[in-house]
Amino acid sequence: MTDGPPGTKSHAVDARLFAPAAQRNQRPILDVLSRVLPSPGRGRGLVLEIASGSGEHALFFARHLPLIQWQPSDPDAASRRSIDAHAAACPTVRPALDLDVSADVWPVPAADAPDAVVCINMVHIAPWSACEGLFAGAARLLAPGGILYLYGPYQRGGRHTAPSNEAFDASLRQRNSAWGVRNLEDVAALGTRTGFALTEVVDMPANNHSLVFSRN
Repeated sequence: MTDGPPGTKSHAVDARLFAPAAQRNQRPILDVLSRVLPSPGRGRGLVLEIASGSGEHALFFARHLPLIQWQPSDPDAASRRSIDAHAAACPTVRPALDLDVSADVWPVPAADAPDAVVCINMVHIAPWSACEGLFAGAARLLAPGGILYLYGPYQRGGRHTAPSNEAFDASLRQRNSAWGVRNLEDVAALGTRTGFALTEVVDMPANNHSLVFSRN
């Protein structure tokens, strides 16, 4: 079954949130990111993470990729507090940005443009306009060769890849009719329209996929 939207819970003593899905998928995602993110040979890269949620991913990836600066973001204030609390002792995780993926302008200075944009488990828990905003924003920021990485469940050829994903999709659409497991080919076509090439599709645990796009 897909690891789906994170069910977060907080500790009473601090601002940190904890998502079971983050604990399950962080190691497989790291294995892919270690291959596709900017090489340490190019110097200290910068990654912008969209919809960082609890911040557990940001801390985990930053600890295992020490030559990369990690810029988390989230439109939710409680999530930003959690991100900053998790990463308080990690010097390569920057303070979380208040970033709405659908906005025409993202709060990222042009002089501090990222080498890669990472977005985990957002596309299916948001309206399609958020996916469009993600590609448009990444296209504005990334130089040629920059990486856009997506993770989550996807349909292939208009079909779900597992019965559990079909049930998950139905539950998402019941919660919000604008949500749902997207068709991978539709996402790839959106990438093409906004100047990205889908360079790799990686099968992941729990019927998820990693999509690696490169800026043309």
